[in-house]
Amino acid sequence: MKLKAAYDHDFWDGARKTLSAFWIAQGRIWHGYEIEGIENIPSSGPALIIYYHGTLPVDMYYVVSSLILEKDRQVHLVGDKFLFHIPGWQTLMEVCKVTTGTVSSCVEVLKSGQILSIAPGGVREALFGDETYNLMWNQRSGFCKVALQANVPIIPMFTVNIREAFRTPSWARDWLRGIYEKSRLPIVPIYGFFPVKLKTVFGEPIIPDASYTPEELAAVVRIRIKDLIEENQHCPGSILRALLERFPMFRQEKPVGS
Repeated sequence: MKLKAAYDHDFWDGARKTLSAFWIAQGRIWHGYEIEGIENIPSSGPALIIYYHGTLPVDMYYVVSSLILEKDRQVHLVGDKFLFHIPGWQTLMEVCKVTTGTVSSCVEVLKSGQILSIAPGGVREALFGDETYNLMWNQRSGFCKVALQANVPIIPMFTVNIREAFRTPSWARDWLRGIYEKSRLPIVPIYGFFPVKLKTVFGEPIIPDASYTPEELAAVVRIRIKDLIEENQHCPGSILRALLERFPMFRQEKPVGS
């Protein structure tokens, strides 16, 4: 009935909710997907979600879908510039609310009352990160310039086992990193689609302090993301363990410091 009402109201709204229902079903069946801390996402008004970037960000498909269905909120996403150069993808990017992510465009989205998501590690973290879950943000702080200018809360986010769902081979990371740094071409092979347990965790909102510089605020956010990883993820990640965690009897609270 909700989907029918959405189509009656607006075709594209109905289409988005239908696709969202599909992604949620797929996530629950294939990954036993669940969300913890969704109450930290505001039901109205702007917010900036900052998250760790897995090899493929399938968790964001599930997050976007969950927020559409549970809170009737559309999430805008920042994507790498190369996505906009793929033939035929420009329209898809517009429909999916993906932006290239200049500071001014991000501030505009937030000041219009929307939710925006950014992975500061970007493609580098996606393709060259590994099962140790180290952040690869370098000195990036542009996302904090956005938060400070728009004066919006920052919601830290991490998805448990996201690095075990898809991976890049270590030889490719070592060999192709130099090529990527020179050309920005994401040509690293990817394997996986393993049915591992995935759980997205939203931390408590970080309220930007106007006295902070972007670099100081970025350091605070980095610590909060690291805390989410430390509290929820067994490191180094293991595909076998992540598969077994689909079954409740194999799930264990992560010991502090492990």
